[in-house]
Amino acid sequence: MEEYQETKIQKLKKFLRECKRVIRVTRKPNREEFKTIVKVSGLGMIIIGLIGFLIAMGKQLLF
Repeated sequence: MEEYQETKIQKLKKFLRECKRVIRVTRKPNREEFKTIVKVSGLGMIIIGLIGFLIAMGKQLLF
């Protein structure tokens, strides 16, 4: 039982170390990167919406 607890604690410590490393490496996007992310995300939402709309229209026409 003690070994099990110890491995759980070790896994938790390893996870927290990795989280700290990721936070240190990440950075805030600059204005251009942010604009690009917004454009790509918006375009993706529009495309997915159009696909859903076309499927719904096709369903209405067929059934």
